[in-house]
Amino acid sequence: MKNKTMYGVLVLLGVQLLHSSCSNSTHTDNKTDSTVINSTTDTYDSTFQVEAESFADLQLLRYQVPGFKTLSLQQKELAYYLYEAALSGRDIIYDQKSKYGLLLRKTIEVVYGTYSGNKTDSSWKQFEVYCGRFWFSNGNHHHYSNEKFIPECTYQQFAAFVKAADSAQLPRNAGESTDAFLARIKPIVYDMKFEPKVVDQRPDIDNVKNSSNNFYEGVTQKEVEAYYKKFDTKDSAPSWGLNSKVIKDKGQVTEKVWKSGGMYGAAIDYIIGWLQKATTVAENDAQKKALQLLIQFYQTGDLKTWDNYSIAWVADTASRIDVVNGFIEVYLDAIGKKGSFESTLSLKDLEETKRIKAIAQQAQWFEDNSPIMAEHKKKSVTGITAKAITVIVESGDAAPSTPIGINLPNADWVRKQHGSKSVSLSNIIHSYNVSSSKSGMLDEFAVNDTVKGRLKKYGPLASDLHTDMHECIGHASGQINPGVETTDKTLKNYASCLEEARADLVGLYFIMDHKLVDIGVMPEMDVARAEYDSYMMNGLMTQLTRLKPGEQLEEAHMRNRQLIARWTYEHGKKENVIEFLHMNDKTYVRVNDYTKLRALFGQLLREMQRIKSEGDYKGGKDLVENYGVKVDPVLHKEILARFAKLNIKPYKGFVQAKLTPVMNGNNITDVKVEYPTSFYQQMMDYGKQYGYLPVVN
Repeated sequence: MKNKTMYGVLVLLGVQLLHSSCSNSTHTDNKTDSTVINSTTDTYDSTFQVEAESFADLQLLRYQVPGFKTLSLQQKELAYYLYEAALSGRDIIYDQKSKYGLLLRKTIEVVYGTYSGNKTDSSWKQFEVYCGRFWFSNGNHHHYSNEKFIPECTYQQFAAFVKAADSAQLPRNAGESTDAFLARIKPIVYDMKFEPKVVDQRPDIDNVKNSSNNFYEGVTQKEVEAYYKKFDTKDSAPSWGLNSKVIKDKGQVTEKVWKSGGMYGAAIDYIIGWLQKATTVAENDAQKKALQLLIQFYQTGDLKTWDNYSIAWVADTASRIDVVNGFIEVYLDAIGKKGSFESTLSLKDLEETKRIKAIAQQAQWFEDNSPIMAEHKKKSVTGITAKAITVIVESGDAAPSTPIGINLPNADWVRKQHGSKSVSLSNIIHSYNVSSSKSGMLDEFAVNDTVKGRLKKYGPLASDLHTDMHECIGHASGQINPGVETTDKTLKNYASCLEEARADLVGLYFIMDHKLVDIGVMPEMDVARAEYDSYMMNGLMTQLTRLKPGEQLEEAHMRNRQLIARWTYEHGKKENVIEFLHMNDKTYVRVNDYTKLRALFGQLLREMQRIKSEGDYKGGKDLVENYGVKVDPVLHKEILARFAKLNIKPYKGFVQAKLTPVMNGNNITDVKVEYPTSFYQQMMDYGKQYGYLPVVN
C-alpha cells in the first residue's frame, strides 16, 4: 500500500498546508532541458530550482538524488538497468486506465510534436494544457477524482490541429483517412458520456461496467465475482487476478494474462531484458535471487512466483539500491483485484533511515499496546524492514504524482509470515518542503496562532512520523481471522479505503504516545498535537479544495481521511472534543481535547480492525458511506472561495530525474544524474524512447 500525496496520493495537512506554487505560467519550450548537479559534496543543493511548469490545477516539481555520486560503479550500473526497466513499462498504465489510452496519447504526441501552425493562439495554448493534463494523469481521467476531462479548445480547433500535423505519424488504421480517424476519436476526446469515470465506486451499481478502466471487457461484476469465487483466497493463497484482464471468449469468462507472450508482452519483454542485465551486477545473492524471480514472474505470469519474488524481495535488507517493479496497487480497480503497473527505483537514505528504523524496531510493542481486540493482534510481528529512500525514478502509477510512503508486499499472509518493507520517500518530501514556504494555507485555515506556531515548528516532522507509522506499523499490524478470505472478496469496493483508514488510525493513535519521545524520534508531545490539528483540518475542510462544486468524495485516501475526521467529530460532539468555529465569516476547525481525540482514534481503529479481521462488508460499507463520501455544499463553497484567493495549485507531481551512462565502447564507466526542467519535453522523450506497445492490446 502507498501513502499518497497523490499516490498520485495521501496528503496530510502537515504536508498539504505547506505546499506552494511559485509559478502560474504554462510550460515553455526549453532547448536546454536538463541540469547536472556539479556539487562535490553530493548533498542537497540549496540553489536547486524545485518548481517546474504549472498549468490547470497542477504544479510540477523537481527532486534531487543526493548520495548517487557515492555509489560504486557496480551500483550505478545496476541503477541504470533498473531505471530502464522502470520506464520500459510506462505504456502499460495508459492502456490499463483506458483501452483507448495509447491511441489518444500517440495522437496528441504527434500533434504536439509536428504541428506547424500558430502556437501563440489561445486555442493552441488550451490544447497544450490538455496535453499536460493528459500526461500528468496517464490518460484523460483526472489522476485524483477519476473524472474524465476534455480540452478547452473546441472540437473544430482540435481537428484543425490534427489536420495540420504530420498525418503519416497519426495512429490511423490501414487506409483510414484523417477525417475518418477524427470521427473515430471524437467521442474518446470530447464526449463526457463516453468513459466518464475510470473508477466508479458508487454503492449498489455494477462497479465493473461503470468503471472505464481496461481491466474488464464484456463482463459484469457478478460474472467477475463468480469467476474468482472458485479461487481459494484464504491463508497463503496468491492474489488471484492481480495480473490479468477479464474478458469473454466464445461466451466463457476467461483471463488475458499480462506476461511475456501475453497481453503487454511487447513492453514486458523490454522489462525482462533490463532486469536480466541487472542480475549480472546485483549487489548480493539475495538481490540477485529476487530479480531472477521477478524475471520468472514476467515470463510466466504465475502469481505463485510473484509471491516467491515478494518473499525474496523482503528478505533482501542489505542492498543499497532497491526497486519496486510490477503490478502492485489495486486502487484503479473498483473491486480491488487488478494491479496497476508501477516502478520506484531508489537508494537508501542512510541518515533519514534512522528515524523510521527506530519505529520498526518497536513493532511488537506497538502491536501489543494497540487498542484492537486481542484476537486480532499478531502474536509475533515478523520482519518489518523500515528505511528512508532517495527516489531515482518512478514510472507507471507512481508518476508523475507520487506516494510519500510505501509498505509492501500487499499480501497480508506474506507480511504476517515473512515481513514487509516500509519506506519513506525522503527526497520527494524534501522537495515538497522546499516548495512550501509561500503557500499561505496555514495562515488562511489554521484556527489560531498557537496552532500556526506548532505547525510551522513541527508540521513536517509530524507528517513524516505519521507517514512512517502508517506504512511501518499501520499496514503491517493486525491479522485476518482464520478462514476469512482476502479483503477483495470480503470488503470488495470498500477495501482500499478501509485499509488506508486503518493504517492512518494506527499512526494517529500512537503519535500521541510518549513512546515516540522515549525512543528518540519525537522531541515533545507538541509534535503529536500538530499532527492532530493538521489531520482534522484536512479531513474536515482543506482537502475539499480538490473537489469541484457538487462532487462527492471518490478517491480512497480522501474518503479515508474524511471518514476518520467526521466520525471522531460526530462521536466527540457530546464532550466537544472537536468543534467548528465561525469567526469573521470564516469556518475553522479546533481540537479542544487531544487526549479524548486519541481515545476516539483508538475506538475507531478497534472497529476498523474488527471489520477487516472478520470480513464485515456491511460494517465497512456503513462507515464509508455514512462518513467518508458526502460533502457539505455550503462549507465546500466557502473553502473553495478562500482557497482560490491563495493562487495555489491543489495537485503536485514530479519531473523525473534522468540517468545517462558514460560509455567507453560497450562498457559503462560511469552513470550521471541529470535533472530535466521541462515536463512537456520529458513526456515527448518518453513517448519516443519507451513507446513499445501498439494502440490495441
